[in-house]
Amino acid sequence: MKSRSTLATWLSELDGSRLARVLAIRKDAASSPEPRSVGELADRLQRPGSVALVLPQLTLPCLQAAEALAALGARATRDSLAELLGSRSPTAVHALDATLEALSDRALVWHDGNEALRMPTPLRQAWSTPLGLDAPLGELLAGTTSEELRGMLAVLGIKPPGTKQQRLAALVEHHSDAERVAALVAGAPAATRKLLERSARSTPRQSLFVVFETHGRDLQPGARWALDRGLLLQDRHRYGPARMPVEVALALRGPDWHAPFEPLPPVTQLAPITSSEVEREAAVAAATAFAAHAASVLSACATAPPTRLKSGGIGARELARLGKAAQADDAVVRIALESAYAAGLLARDGDRVPPTEAYDVWVEQEPAEQLAVLLRAWRDLPLTPTRARDEDNKALPALAGAPDCGGCLQARHGLLIAAAGLPTGQGAKVASELGPLVAWHRPLADDASPQDTAPFSTVIREGELMGVLARGALSPLGAHLAAHADEELDITARRLLPPATTTARIGADLTAVVTGTPSARLAALLDSTAARETSGTASVWRFSADSIRRAMDAGRTPDDITADLAAGSATALPQPLTYLIADTARGHGRVRIAPAACVIHGDEPALLAELAAHRALSKLALRRLAPTVLVSGSPLVTTLAALRAAGYAPVAETAGGTVRIEKRLPQRAAAAVPPPRGNLGRRGPRTTATHASEMPIDAGTDVDVLADRLLKAPPNAPEPDPFGSGVPFATDTEEIVAGYAKHLSYSDVRQVAHAIDAGGAITVEYTATSGSRTVRTLSDLELDPPYLHAWCHLREAERVFTLSRIHGVMPA
Repeated sequence: MKSRSTLATWLSELDGSRLARVLAIRKDAASSPEPRSVGELADRLQRPGSVALVLPQLTLPCLQAAEALAALGARATRDSLAELLGSRSPTAVHALDATLEALSDRALVWHDGNEALRMPTPLRQAWSTPLGLDAPLGELLAGTTSEELRGMLAVLGIKPPGTKQQRLAALVEHHSDAERVAALVAGAPAATRKLLERSARSTPRQSLFVVFETHGRDLQPGARWALDRGLLLQDRHRYGPARMPVEVALALRGPDWHAPFEPLPPVTQLAPITSSEVEREAAVAAATAFAAHAASVLSACATAPPTRLKSGGIGARELARLGKAAQADDAVVRIALESAYAAGLLARDGDRVPPTEAYDVWVEQEPAEQLAVLLRAWRDLPLTPTRARDEDNKALPALAGAPDCGGCLQARHGLLIAAAGLPTGQGAKVASELGPLVAWHRPLADDASPQDTAPFSTVIREGELMGVLARGALSPLGAHLAAHADEELDITARRLLPPATTTARIGADLTAVVTGTPSARLAALLDSTAARETSGTASVWRFSADSIRRAMDAGRTPDDITADLAAGSATALPQPLTYLIADTARGHGRVRIAPAACVIHGDEPALLAELAAHRALSKLALRRLAPTVLVSGSPLVTTLAALRAAGYAPVAETAGGTVRIEKRLPQRAAAAVPPPRGNLGRRGPRTTATHASEMPIDAGTDVDVLADRLLKAPPNAPEPDPFGSGVPFATDTEEIVAGYAKHLSYSDVRQVAHAIDAGGAITVEYTATSGSRTVRTLSDLELDPPYLHAWCHLREAERVFTLSRIHGVMPA
């Protein structure tokens, strides 16, 4: 049988439909630029970044099976995997086959010609100690001398063969027999047995003994007996814990020990529900209210665009102002802002966030169409919008431009998948009990809010607020959202949500009540003439002298206000409102304020009249207020220069009325500001591909066509220079860190990568999500792109840092 040990060979032997299925699932592998051969596709599928993208999308059994395969290493077969997982019953075998099929569809596991199970190297390296097991015996003995192998075999009572390879094979064969290892340990001294049993149950990093190859130092009791027989191995080149081969650990754990494997989702307490109950609660109690609140929030942004903090984002004060204007709580305001920004309805403009032209189109649509736009944006948000506090309980701004959080996105997708999998006519008795289901479908999802009392309660609450979830079940809106059926989502939203209300009921108590979502024109009219008191399924405005005066200040006449309100009222305007408008109009404008950049005055009325009529001074826009007083529309300095140029001799006054003495200060050039120091070590941009086969794949590209093209292409494409003309990265860790830590120079990237690989410590300058900058000393680093797990010496606790927020690196 032809060997299929490589991924490229396995892919080339798939039929077109199966390869198209892999491409459809692994969209990251079929993205721009288009792969030109199966070999190039296989190389892309095995890159660390590709594996990091697909891992968060795996279910719990897929991750458990992959970790078990990583622990088995080259010895992995379907039978050995089933034995390790304890999958012997027909149901368990079927579940394991389905799990392997799901991994195969993502090109994470494949069968070679000898029925062994293979996996990409980056996936195998995703676990440093899979299942708490160390490397196989053959790998740990790679640096052992032939004489040392002879000594181990002699102690075990095995006649040593002649060559080193034969001796190594004999020792591996002996330790691979679990019964012989168990019998050997059973006859060991009591201290040794206790030591080995404890080590077999702990991960290699948690080994409880250290063996020093220093003369005069005694080994821990029992360790020498195990070292002499190869049950424990010590690296002679460095100090550290002795290591237990995986064969020995599995033998000591016993035949009854199995790796965790949960092929079935957790059981959730369910309650019977009807589709009408779900639709009623989702559409009326949630979706309609959210659509009205979101429209109010964005209307408040259009009236007075929120101001951004210096550190970025919209702070608590502006969020409170928008919430008060829209009568919405903080969670709704944050969802509306983040979803609208993602949908292109808001944009940053300097230090403010005003609406865009797309908002003008959106605001004229019906509530159902408005909601559908926000729902689609919310589904694909790479963050958790309602997260208001960080891990240190500091307030987080909205629209802060935080780096993408793939775990947050997967938490939302996991919620949609978990709720879609509930039985028909059944919903979770308590909505928070959907959290374990989300964790099963997306184990690597980010439960973003440290303040949550139940898993994923924040994202569940978001779904309920937007009408995606109701009564612990997925609403029709949520079902279409989960299936990415955008057209069906629009149709269902129009069916469930009522059209916009175009008239209000104005009462004698000077209130205007609008049931449902008010139209954009009606909401703008009432917002300009009254103060909003409540918003949601029914909105209430209240008229007052201040609100009517505000409308008149904006240039509205009393007749215009009366006519517009009459057109927008379901009944005739009540008499108290017409009296209020008339009374406010009588007092409006009795005092006038004229703009003046400066004042010109003197004792001679004729001279000031001459100035007002002078043609050369017409640009000053002089206006006569009294025989001896003129006001100028230009600033004092401009007015003073113009009068002197016209032949007059004016003097300037201070605010106290005294003559101002003019002193000319010497002019000096400002100190030159040096340009910012560039990251000299950073690589330049890659050359843009212009070949037709390297053009980005259009969204409508048929994966079947691409699969057919790949199968007909040569197995391997010419390998391009991956770094332009730059020097390649020294390690994969450097390449991964450089891909995410965009602010770091290449020398800083190398320093971070070395600390990760060598287990060292570093000091970093870090910008928190709240915008504050701190200097942290980190140790025990673990790379989990785009995050860095480390022990923070400032907090004396484990913390997760985002690589893109690291701005500088110093030695620890």
